[in-house]
Amino acid sequence: MRKFNLLLLFVLNFLIFSCGSNTGSKKSDFSIQFGNNKTDFSLKESIETSILNSKNKPIDSIRYFLNDEFLTSSAGSDSQIIPLEDKNLGNHTFKALIYTPESTDTLSKSIKILNDTPPVVYTYEIIKSYPHDLTSYTQGLEFNNGFLYESTGQYGRSKLRKLNLETGEVLNEISLEDQYFAEGITILNNKIYQLTWQEGEGFIYDLESFKKTGSFAYNQSKEGWGLCNNGEKVFKSDGTEKIWILDPNTLAERGYIQPTHHKSVSTKLNELEWVDGKIYANTYQKDGVAIINPSNGAIEGLINFSGLRDKVKQHDKLDVLNGIAYNPETEKLYVTGKNWDKIFEVKILKKE
Repeated sequence: MRKFNLLLLFVLNFLIFSCGSNTGSKKSDFSIQFGNNKTDFSLKESIETSILNSKNKPIDSIRYFLNDEFLTSSAGSDSQIIPLEDKNLGNHTFKALIYTPESTDTLSKSIKILNDTPPVVYTYEIIKSYPHDLTSYTQGLEFNNGFLYESTGQYGRSKLRKLNLETGEVLNEISLEDQYFAEGITILNNKIYQLTWQEGEGFIYDLESFKKTGSFAYNQSKEGWGLCNNGEKVFKSDGTEKIWILDPNTLAERGYIQPTHHKSVSTKLNELEWVDGKIYANTYQKDGVAIINPSNGAIEGLINFSGLRDKVKQHDKLDVLNGIAYNPETEKLYVTGKNWDKIFEVKILKKE
């Protein structure tokens, strides 16, 4: 009998909760309205929002959220002005939870937060060029203790390499199994982290021996494209509008930023490099490199590398710009591309 009473209580509670909450299964009597009906906002703007109450229902309170982040609350349906100056950029869901004596309604609306200033445009000057293996389909490039490390792609041809920049000599090399298409790399705490493209798995190697010591899964991110780190966090691109922030110990995805300028959210950001507190990211199949603020995703600069591809050997397998490496000891920046026969040391100049 006691089990029956507990079961009955559970069913009654379930029915009360279900009947008392409208989360989108039926049309709500409320709707969200933004000032001027706009859904795109710049970083220093505020959202001017109010709740339309078509049947004049009594409202106890309203709680507002940006995605799952609580913003503010109000009593009744008064308009609210919500500043955005400290929010991450990109695509978001604005939500309002409306509490009435009879129910709780959840309303949502897609919004976009754009940067409030256009990116600074840069060009480049070639300082020096170095030899690069023309057969290397470069996916990742990184300096560590004066040596250059490279990840090369393609099924059946993917490799991890340690190089002498000056001569192009391969000092250490391992090949991946044929079912893996290697992507970006980064080095942290004497470990090399290497992505694969669509295999949903990354590899961990000992920096000195290149012995594989572990692997990690991608979880929410769709693919593996580029990697970099700032000594405390690892950043990962996956071809979408997101750059994922990974736990440096477990490589679990803890959040993300969305690289965004003053007009739109960017996608297809590929090879990543950490340079003086910013993320440098090339756009796949483009000649541009974005300079990204890692705290909120703002694209603060764009480097135009057009013309650089014309300065390497032209052949039928020549492919796009891809490969950014920064040597923090010398403060020098290097770029290359897929199947390029040169690596270029470049100086970045503000375009006049």
